[in-house]
Amino acid sequence: MGTALNERGIAFNECFELVQLQRPELIGEVHHSYLEAGAEGVHTNTFGANRYRLAKFDEGRRLQEVIEAAVQIAREAAGDARFVVGAMGPTGVEIEPFGRVARDEARAAFRESAAVFAGLGIEAISLETFSSVDELIEAVRGVREVSALPLIAHFTVTGAGVTLRGAHPEEVYARLESEGVDVIGVNCSSGPSAVLEATQVLMNCGELPISARPNAGMPRQLDGRVFYENNPDYFGRFARRFLQAGGTLLGGCCGTTPEHVRAMARAARAVGAQERGERERAAVAATRVREQRPREPKPLAERSTLGRLLEQGLCPVSVELVPPRTPDTAKLIEVASTLRDAGADLINLPDGPRASARISNSVAAHLIEREAGIETLVHFCCRDRNLLGMQSDLMGGYALGLRNMLVITGDPPYQGNYPDVTAVFDVDSIGLCNILDNLNHGLDVGGNDLKGQTHFCYGAALNPTAVDWERELHRYEWKVRAGINFAITQPIFDVEGLLARLPELPPDGPPILAGVWPLRSLRNAEFLASEVPGVHVPDAVLKRMRAADRSGKAAEEGIAIALEAIDALRAHVAGFQLAAPFNKPEAAVALLQSLEGRR
Repeated sequence: MGTALNERGIAFNECFELVQLQRPELIGEVHHSYLEAGAEGVHTNTFGANRYRLAKFDEGRRLQEVIEAAVQIAREAAGDARFVVGAMGPTGVEIEPFGRVARDEARAAFRESAAVFAGLGIEAISLETFSSVDELIEAVRGVREVSALPLIAHFTVTGAGVTLRGAHPEEVYARLESEGVDVIGVNCSSGPSAVLEATQVLMNCGELPISARPNAGMPRQLDGRVFYENNPDYFGRFARRFLQAGGTLLGGCCGTTPEHVRAMARAARAVGAQERGERERAAVAATRVREQRPREPKPLAERSTLGRLLEQGLCPVSVELVPPRTPDTAKLIEVASTLRDAGADLINLPDGPRASARISNSVAAHLIEREAGIETLVHFCCRDRNLLGMQSDLMGGYALGLRNMLVITGDPPYQGNYPDVTAVFDVDSIGLCNILDNLNHGLDVGGNDLKGQTHFCYGAALNPTAVDWERELHRYEWKVRAGINFAITQPIFDVEGLLARLPELPPDGPPILAGVWPLRSLRNAEFLASEVPGVHVPDAVLKRMRAADRSGKAAEEGIAIALEAIDALRAHVAGFQLAAPFNKPEAAVALLQSLEGRR
């Protein structure tokens, strides 16, 4: 439907589900073209008809209207002799444990859409193009809570025949069968070959009917138009092989034209005219799910210097340096060496701070550890990588010898120096904590055995001055459940505020490292107070900096304020993260010298 509408002038960045309200004749035209080619039924134009996808176009309130219009158009085209299937796609957002949306919230969204379908006289509901089996399970459960219609559950596979997160078809079959679906299938994916292989595996898993709806090959782009290099005759040969193997429900996905459907219809008639022998199926139990035995990571003290200091209660102190904007790292390594000699335990490296383009902090960390001889703490940001890229970069960092990670969601690009750059945000910091927990137990993002494991010491951010403290506390509790080994606060200028929050944290939570920023000037203080999200600079501190600025001693006053914060907090936190503003070491060295006598 999406490809057909694009060919009729609807851009891919528009909401296809609104077309039935704005130009219903286009939807009817598409349906008729496939029915005339031999299709026995059509899917409604409702793939993205859920609260999350419609909200991206500020049209969430029109969910019922969108679905009702789609069913009416499809029914008018199909008449009584052809069937109409209600199409439901993924929410378009990542769900827990990697995303911000809870499983029950996703289930509620699917339930909401299915409840509209339930009273409209369609023949079945088709869940399709799910790359996350966990989300597909929630979709099944949501539909089943409000509808007894026949339910078809489709997932997607890669060219390797597994889901995007590594689940094998037989595993997916077992989980879906236990949820009571009526048909299991594979749709979209890379093309007929991968779908055929995956569905042949499914046919050997049990007695449920199997559905196949591949793309018309891989998409190509030319002069802004998307097309698929797959001829209808090849699709017909695929259809014949699928049906002869025992497949039941046949269709097409992205790029499938009426000519592809016509070729499949011919193949279906040919196979139907043949005498079908008994199909021999391998007796594969529905419980044939590979047994996972997660490995336990090393004890914290054995993972890194930071882990040892945390385990032994020895007040680790990290100093933050910002990676340079150029490939020249000589100055960075020189400053890191100075801080090492002054007593720093680690160098803390942000990941594209303030959404700015800098040298990779993982590369900078590797160079610092190699050339300055001091351990690093690498920020890992969710903004710039998708799920697979995150896993790849984390494993690559571990292979380079990096052992400490601070998980952050990251600033959106519009806050940085490239406002037109897009962000990924497949997951937020909570989801990334769960990814690290998986890797430490020898599992990938899909819960599959890596045949190896990482041993990261990883932590997350805690903002005790958050405007919505209840939400911040709730999110922090989720990070604790994901196994974080420490938490680092934003720069603390309101000491009393932090001390008031500490008793509210989970009693089984990890050690807290307090952020301490030595203000360098009044301008620095005002910038932090006004333009850095999550940082709270009390009026009393700003007043002191204004007075010091008038006397020409703002830098000295900034260090004095930082020392006061350290003295007030050292009995209440496990360690400190110090800032070296503008990568100048002098202020951080002064704090390190003071801390050396206090540790």
